[in-house]
Amino acid sequence: MDPLSEVLSLLKLQTYMAAGFDGGGAWSIRFGRHDGVKCYALVSGQCWLVVEGVADPVRVETGDCFLLPRGLPFRLATDLDLTPVDALALIDSAPNGGTRIWNGGGEVFGVGGHFAFAGSYGRVLLGELPPIVHIREESDKAELRWALERMRQELREPRPGAALVAQQLATMMLVLALRLHVTEGLPVQAGWLRALADPQMKAAISAMHDNPAYDWTLQELAERSGMSRSIFALKFKATVGTSPIDYLTRWRMLLAGERLTNSDDAVSVVARTFGYESESAFSKAFRRVMGCSPGQHRSGPRRGDRANHERAGHGDRAAGQPMYMGAAIE
Repeated sequence: MDPLSEVLSLLKLQTYMAAGFDGGGAWSIRFGRHDGVKCYALVSGQCWLVVEGVADPVRVETGDCFLLPRGLPFRLATDLDLTPVDALALIDSAPNGGTRIWNGGGEVFGVGGHFAFAGSYGRVLLGELPPIVHIREESDKAELRWALERMRQELREPRPGAALVAQQLATMMLVLALRLHVTEGLPVQAGWLRALADPQMKAAISAMHDNPAYDWTLQELAERSGMSRSIFALKFKATVGTSPIDYLTRWRMLLAGERLTNSDDAVSVVARTFGYESESAFSKAFRRVMGCSPGQHRSGPRRGDRANHERAGHGDRAAGQPMYMGAAIE
């Protein structure tokens, strides 16, 4: 499995909502803070996107897709001079559960979803993305077109199973948008997402993901990347934001945290699974990366309970501080 798929699988995407909006005339809608990531695309029409803390409004055209990974309040509008209406008021009064209709609809139609990540691992991904990921190149929009059209049909003409189909299509949109963001070399801060856009760095990261328990050396990883040891070390640090060995340690600890949460394996067994003969050395590394001991991590809320807790408060809490693959959790 490729690194992007592995990380998304580890994060276990959960969909809060998959829905559409259909606007007519002039309107301006304000959305509050959110946990996780929101992903939208316009099937038809145009509007403005304004995100709190981002200086300039973004013009969103037909076929464009955008991700909002930081949980910041934002506004969608056809007229920026209008006083915005709170989105919750419109949602509560919406006549159609699948598509929210504003001003009679008929001019701007969008589809999208709101996604959560079970547990704290989502910050690995969200912390490396800019406030807005805007997919707007024609070649990129072509990749998204089938999912958009299919989702519009499911929302406008719901049939048995439509809600589940819409959720899966929304997830497909999110993954495609992330893949396009990586492969098109769009701005990404230092971290594993940026590394995936670099073939040499991707080779090293793929090797570590394929066999995280192996005792990788800097020389072996450099050879996988086709570089000298010294140049590889410098480039990896500049691209990912940490050393290769620190990256490997943090990836191991994320996998170990998943194992501790979802199995009854002894800590010593988990330690050996990820390349540690000494339980004390493993526990020390785990605490440094995850901010708690393996036992404390295991005794915390199980994944389902944690996800439900986050779901209950997703509309009111600010997004947490980002956790980077290239930096310890604060």
